[in-house]
Amino acid sequence: MRVRAVRPTLSRRVAAPLSVLVVLLGACATDDPATPPPAAAPVTLTNCGTPVTVAAPPERAVTLNQPATEIMLALGLADRMAGTAYLDDAILPEHAAAYAAVPVLSDRYPAKEKLLEAAPDFVYASFHSAFGDEGVGDRAALAGLGIGTYLSPAGCPKQHRPAKLTVEDVFAEIRDVAAVFGVPERAEQLIADQRARIATAAARIGGVRDVSVLWWDAGTDAPSVGACCGGPNMIMSAVGVRNVFADLGGGWADTSWEAVVDRDPDVIVLVDAGWDAAAAKRAFLTRHPSLKDLPAVAGQRFVVVPFSSTSAGVRVVLGVEALAAGVAQLPAGADR
Repeated sequence: MRVRAVRPTLSRRVAAPLSVLVVLLGACATDDPATPPPAAAPVTLTNCGTPVTVAAPPERAVTLNQPATEIMLALGLADRMAGTAYLDDAILPEHAAAYAAVPVLSDRYPAKEKLLEAAPDFVYASFHSAFGDEGVGDRAALAGLGIGTYLSPAGCPKQHRPAKLTVEDVFAEIRDVAAVFGVPERAEQLIADQRARIATAAARIGGVRDVSVLWWDAGTDAPSVGACCGGPNMIMSAVGVRNVFADLGGGWADTSWEAVVDRDPDVIVLVDAGWDAAAAKRAFLTRHPSLKDLPAVAGQRFVVVPFSSTSAGVRVVLGVEALAAGVAQLPAGADR
């Protein structure tokens, strides 16, 4: 679940590159989640401009937002989670059993009192809103209580964002989290698997066709589209297609239907969310007097991508695979 007002201003963020200094001692991590974490020296890093030092791998972490939760689960760290909150979608099937053992503190952000009842030693969130007034409180206050924090690179405040979010930023986050929890080898295995899947997906279109894509996130009066520098452009770049609104600043931007017609995309991505279904978007386009004859609309060249696959996390690979599969099914001559 999610409040519609949160994401447009907060989850649509990209992040500054992280400066990380990690010194790990002792035995290497294993892939067995039941194996105790290795002995580790303090991990020191700067995350979204905030210094973070973790003296030892956390044992009672709380995750806020789906991407953070699923990165922890993908790293085999469910046994180190004292609680979780705020999903946008059902948890990935391969992590459902592990997730079922983690206490759910709230459907949305828990009250700070509820968070503290879980006695966390670390809080890991994906969106800046998690540490705002509607969330669990600011990071400095939690640090004062002896609780470490980490915010996804895709959720950093504006002054700490990189110029453009890339898949490498997601991989850097996975490495950071694995370092904090003393399981760096698990991160490398996960990243290697994701790299291979992305390469396989991109190979489906051969990298030789100039396919232009409109990424339509939301809005009918003024469509909100994937712009130059956020999650949608990251996925389009990984696939090897051209973002028709790459000249607009930010992760997402509002534009006009006149501009959409003028740019005449080969493919239209319809983001599917519980609060804004892809089916409704498709119906709008096919009935709109100025859009129904657009070649991509008339030819039904739509690709549906779940909202949960557009946020920086382990689901990015699913967004890449969905877009690549849709582009690969284009009829000959559909690209220009």
